[in-house]
Amino acid sequence: MRTALTIAGSDSGGGAGIQADLKTFAAHGVFGTSAITAITAQNTTGVTAVLPIPVDLVTAQIDAVISDLGADAVKIGMLATAAIATAVADALDRHRPAFIVLDTVMVAKGGARLLDEAAVEVIRARLLPMATVITPNVPEAEALTGSSIHTLADQRRAAGRLIELGARAALVKGGHLGTGESTDVLADGSTMIELTADRVPGRHTHGTGCTFSSAIAARLALGDDLITAARAAKIYITGAIRHAPGLGHGHGPVGHFWQWTEERDRGD
Repeated sequence: MRTALTIAGSDSGGGAGIQADLKTFAAHGVFGTSAITAITAQNTTGVTAVLPIPVDLVTAQIDAVISDLGADAVKIGMLATAAIATAVADALDRHRPAFIVLDTVMVAKGGARLLDEAAVEVIRARLLPMATVITPNVPEAEALTGSSIHTLADQRRAAGRLIELGARAALVKGGHLGTGESTDVLADGSTMIELTADRVPGRHTHGTGCTFSSAIAARLALGDDLITAARAAKIYITGAIRHAPGLGHGHGPVGHFWQWTEERDRGD
């Protein structure tokens, strides 16, 4: 069975972070493991507390999992501090997993800052060149490139700039642009494609970034090439938003097992 490791923060509300990643792996038939970088107190309305995990314990989790169960793909989410980001880079440099999906979690859906400025520099210098693909949303891509993004053309320029900065591939997500369609731009230095889906109306988008990047990691672990993995993940996250369970008073979680629900409803 294929395995995937998520290195990320917890979400006590269950819609993002480690919880969303593991649900996504399971929905794709991949055995999920985890290394927790921070404990957060959060729900659909916001983040009220964050406690970074000691660096040596983050490293110990990664080493314990990979040395025993392996990791066909690794997804990196919330890193919180420069020290944790450095420890993760050091650990992955030792283990050299085949695929690394870097989801640069900087700000929570409710606006809380989840990454300090020094950690952004570690991401640029250490993790960005190591990753198979980096998957920033618009604010994250702006922070990494120093350029404003307002249009699809800006997304394309930002993806190209991330390649110039050392990324092997960059997927700049367009969900924050608020257009009628949700378009992401994927570039790998030789090819640039657009992934477009109808925007699903509603407020239930908590954990969409975590879920999307974890779906890419799962598909890579299963043997897809990057473009195929990204296209499949786009279909999956769009369906997950459309089938959100309607929980919470703020940005509610998505429906990670929507494909199973559809099969059940059809009687398959």
